[in-house]
Formats: sequence, C-alpha cells, structure tokens
Amino acid sequence: MAALKIARDGDVLRVTLARPERRNAFDAAFIAELTDAFSDIGDARAVLLAGEGLSFCAGADVEWQRSSIGLSYEDNVADAMRLYRMLETIDACPAPVVCCVHGFALGGGSGLVACADVAVAWPDAVFGFTEVRLGIVPAVISPFVLVKIGSAARRYFVTGERFDAEAALRIGLVSEIADDAGERAEEIVRDILAGGPIAVREAKRLVREPPAGEETARIAATRRTSAEGQDGLRAFLERRSPGWIESS
Repeated sequence: MAALKIARDGDVLRVTLARPERRNAFDAAFIAELTDAFSDIGDARAVLLAGEGLSFCAGADVEWQRSSIGLSYEDNVADAMRLYRMLETIDACPAPVVCCVHGFALGGGSGLVACADVAVAWPDAVFGFTEVRLGIVPAVISPFVLVKIGSAARRYFVTGERFDAEAALRIGLVSEIADDAGERAEEIVRDILAGGPIAVREAKRLVREPPAGEETARIAATRRTSAEGQDGLRAFLERRSPGWIESS
C-alpha cells in the first residue's frame, strides 16, 4: 500500500502521510516514496505536507527498527543515508514547503518538521528527539534540526524528553501555533502564491545559499530586469494585479 497521498491542486502540491494505522511512522518504503515525491515537484509553487490520522509522524516504524537490529555496520550506513537523502530532498525542495503538524512528531517526525520552510502546529502537537531513550542518537536528522533550533538541541537531544507545541515554538522548530492549523497553513500557502513564482523560489534559495558582496547586487538586478520583476513593479505602480495573480 502507498504510504503517501499526492495530489496537485492548481499551483499547490499536497503531500499527505497516509499510514494512520502506524501513526505515519516511516519505514524503507515510506522513505523511498517521500524521497520520490519531493525529487520532482514540477512547477508547483508551494508544497503542503500533512499527515492523516491521530499523528503527523511518530518517527521510525517499530517493525522497521526490529528488522534493522541484525544489520551490519555497512548496511546501517546505507540505511541511514537513505533517510538522510529523504530529508535533504525535502529541505532542498525548490518551492516553499508548509508543514501542518498534529499529534506526535517524534524523532524523524521532528526531523521532517525541521525541513519545512514554515511549520504550523496544532495545540495538541507533541515533539521530541527521543533517540537516546533507545541507546541511539539523532545523527541523521541533526544537520536539519540544528539549523532550526540551534543550541536548544543541547537540552532536547540529550534528555530525549517530549515537549509541547509552546516549547517547539519557543525554540524555533515550528513557526506558529493555531487552533485550526490546517486553515492557517492554507492561508500561508495563499500568501506564498501571492508572490512571483520565480521570485519565491529565488527568495528561498537566498536563505539556503546566502550570497555576499557584489553577488547580492547581481541577484537583485537580475530579478528587477526579469519579465516577472518588471511586471510586478509596474503592477504596483499601476495599482493592478501582476500577471501571476491574474492568470491563477
């Protein structure tokens, strides 16, 4: 059975974790599907990532973990790299990724949240880097999580404690908390679609690959002289909608 539901809704790609009976915990097949889903999003202008059932993603599937106990060191490296590539693919998605989080988001589930550009949590969301409770560490997700929560990892990585949405907001793992996180996520997607399609992708790249010096001026000039930039600037001065909104 497919672990995901993928649907194109106009300019939005909707990716839904669809293993509710397993609390959307991931295994090898899940990792492969999610990697494929984010490897080629086409011309989608935003991706909305959510989960079905009682939880967003409860981390690694118990049966998958059980099967990994007997793996060799080399097989463990290969297994871990598949998980890393999945997270890297989501993190590097050219279009903004908006994540809607409810229920449990533990271990790798919190890693998924860290890869989103915007994460909106329901008040009931529960997070945690619980790996040390199993005698392992959150090594694979750490490059993505550390960018989001920085020094807060010194506490949450070593205690393995679960924490609520308020704590996740305080340390920067999520962007905001909403009583209806689903609708709030939709509003944020609409905000993204109000921007120029190419400009939004380039703005995301600025964050992931910060420019310096003259390169900043060249990027600015390229966007200002582009067809999209010219249309956006003229639309503002002429008090009209730019072409990407008129055609959507």
